[in-house]
Amino acid sequence: MSKRAVLEVIALGTEDAVAAQAGGADRLELVTDMAADGLTPPVGTFAAIRAAVDIDLRVMLRPADGFAAGDVERVARTARELREAGAEEFVLGFLDAEGAVDLRAVERVVAELDGCRWTFHRAIDRAADRDALRKQLDGMPGLDTYLTAGAATGVDDGLPTLLAEAARGGEPGYEPRILVGGGLRLDHVPALLAAGIDAFHIGGAARPDGWSGPVSAPAVAHWRTTLDTTP
Repeated sequence: MSKRAVLEVIALGTEDAVAAQAGGADRLELVTDMAADGLTPPVGTFAAIRAAVDIDLRVMLRPADGFAAGDVERVARTARELREAGAEEFVLGFLDAEGAVDLRAVERVVAELDGCRWTFHRAIDRAADRDALRKQLDGMPGLDTYLTAGAATGVDDGLPTLLAEAARGGEPGYEPRILVGGGLRLDHVPALLAAGIDAFHIGGAARPDGWSGPVSAPAVAHWRTTLDTTP
């Protein structure tokens, strides 16, 4: 019996979180302001969601739209405040002006996480060189996941890259789990599962009314069932 695939759902508040858990989500990505593609939520929002559900939560550390770290000390301070409130898993990723990983910023924030598990998010899809980024981050404490569509434009264009990277699992820089998200649709799932990819991230797909409406437990459940029953 193969291990059940991970389903991660974006949550903006407690209503989303409760619905996502009810639908069978394994984990939540906590963000605010989807108009800016997801920024760090207030500590109070994290605390309320943590009290409302008992599944894993990964909290976004992203101060502004784009992939620059900006004030790194501010990001580190926010991480510290979230840790003090009980956060144990995070999402981050910073690029420099040339599209390379901003290693100094990542290292500074990761030092504040003190071994917590974290995802390097879709900044990888905007990187000038994905392979170089992965190798530079190889061995970074706590890094266990890359959230990626394989391309900046989404899974339709990125599928060949995702399948190629899945085939390199175990090589230096390729040990972290691939979490596919960004224009992900149910019809992408069979090819991804067949390639050994076992983690999926949805945002808009869990919201029949779009980002102005809440997460729908039945929509999440449909994804859960599809992941569990696709051969």
